[in-house]
Amino acid sequence: MFRKKRQQGDGDDPLEDVEDSRASESIEDFEDVEDDDQALEADGAGRGQGPFDLAEVDDPAASGRVDLGGLWLPGRPGLEVRIEADQETSEVVAVTLVLGEGALQVQPFAAPRSEGIWDDVRAEIRAGITKQGGTADEVDGPLGTELRTRVPVRAADGTQTVQPARFLGVDGPRWFLRGVLTGKPAVQPGPDTDAELFAVFREIVVVRGDAAMAPRDPIPLRLPVAPTVSSAEEGEGEAGMDDDALKPFERGPEITEIH
Repeated sequence: MFRKKRQQGDGDDPLEDVEDSRASESIEDFEDVEDDDQALEADGAGRGQGPFDLAEVDDPAASGRVDLGGLWLPGRPGLEVRIEADQETSEVVAVTLVLGEGALQVQPFAAPRSEGIWDDVRAEIRAGITKQGGTADEVDGPLGTELRTRVPVRAADGTQTVQPARFLGVDGPRWFLRGVLTGKPAVQPGPDTDAELFAVFREIVVVRGDAAMAPRDPIPLRLPVAPTVSSAEEGEGEAGMDDDALKPFERGPEITEIH
């Protein structure tokens, strides 16, 4: 089911996904489904500009991507990657990409071999938000059909306000990638506000793996592994330092770990 893992002190999350009505599907049902080559080919054609499956890229680390296990996230000047991890288990429970005045939360899930799940998931999210008194409208966006929502929330000062968000979904080979846009791209949708975050979303590489997983199970994520630098390389870097080395926002994403 699509549900953000709660941490200590968490309150109700108005954007928390609704419970999966198809949770009764078993791992055996999922693993026994035969490959549907035509369906996968059609799916691949729809993702011609990404997001990509691991099998579709020569080098997932190209363009400064960061390895988070189930996802390779692209680097961008000024991009901040916020990783929320459980304090007790260090399990990654959420990844949010912040760029400019917008934020994009991303999470990969397992999916059946021969069919996508975005249509069903979208309907469930819409029903859940409507039940909370919010609105949810289906709109044709850069990645196909997206869900633009407005959810009533209580602000820190006790006043009632509305929180806008855009739910994105992409079906891949045995996986589904969900994105949630907030900030200015949700308030004022359009290429002037969301083009950069959509470009980041398209460059993501999903690593489904071969492990048996029931449909809609979250694909595991982990904290990034820091690259190792040899003494010789470190020395060369110090000797050859120039003005470009003093521009940290041009050297890939900034990683922020939030517990």
